[in-house]
Amino acid sequence: MERNLGKTQPLNDADLADFVKLQNTKAISENSWSVDIKDIDKTTFDLSVKNPNKGGEAVLRDAKLILEEIRKLDEESEEVLSAIEGLLK
Repeated sequence: MERNLGKTQPLNDADLADFVKLQNTKAISENSWSVDIKDIDKTTFDLSVKNPNKGGEAVLRDAKLILEEIRKLDEESEEVLSAIEGLLK
């Protein structure tokens, strides 16, 4: 189950159970993996979590399609607002 960790949902013992079990052997699991040092960007040394076992990133919609949808929604909103204004007169 995916959760957003934070102040109201901190890590707990259950979250760390897999880590504790595998830490001595450094075994690979669905939630643990090794990264070769040569694969780390030497300019940023970015070690942010990118679990290779979870698959790729979600495909984003094309920006033009998003803009078209926003325009359509704006037009619908304008029609609704105009109708409401007409009722208030």
